[in-house]
Amino acid sequence: MTLLTLLGMAITGSLGRWQLNRAAQKESLQASMEAQGSKHLVDAFALLAAPDPLALVHQPALLRGKWLADQTVYLDNRQMQAKVGFFAVTPLRLEGSDRVILVQRGWVARNFVERDKVPAIATPSGLVAIEGRIAPPAGKLFELGQPSVTAIRQNLDLQQLQLHIGEPLLPVILRQTGPASEGLLRDWPAVNNGVEKNYGYALQWFGMSALMALLYLWYQIIQPRFRRPKDSKPHA
Repeated sequence: MTLLTLLGMAITGSLGRWQLNRAAQKESLQASMEAQGSKHLVDAFALLAAPDPLALVHQPALLRGKWLADQTVYLDNRQMQAKVGFFAVTPLRLEGSDRVILVQRGWVARNFVERDKVPAIATPSGLVAIEGRIAPPAGKLFELGQPSVTAIRQNLDLQQLQLHIGEPLLPVILRQTGPASEGLLRDWPAVNNGVEKNYGYALQWFGMSALMALLYLWYQIIQPRFRRPKDSKPHA
């Protein structure tokens, strides 16, 4: 029983420490994101000159260029304000360059009657200035079968899009910020790293470890003392 109790305490204690380490990692990542977000605006020149554009992720940016409106894709099954619709993603050819960056422009509702119908959004012609944050490509959702190559897609595949567009794509995207416009909402949720869950799980594991110790102390040490028979022999 002693060995089993020590083993259980060791396992639950180690799981609690692992959860604390995960929480510390997430807090470090959150601090890094906030530090990136407080840096100066990235322009097209800085973005193109960066040895690794992924190092600019989470930094604010102001990019100028021209929309490739006919190459707009709509990422399906994306939510905003508790509603399901599309994320509209349009390539932007950067000013003074042949390089292209994908811009996650915002959210638009879908037509649930005509499910293959592309929503109408306004895309200005000519030179535009787009403000947002540098981000990695949108997270991928589960997809059955082969990836779609139509305007409505489940996920972004940069290599596939680059072949389709025929122009070099940067390995990052720009998540456009600002008020709703052009038929699009931009109420992007704040990043929630879920550190509270890790602290909660750690408390549970440490609680289980402490409970094992208390049960062992009660049943193996304290309770046997109360059950020990009293000496009934008369003393000489």
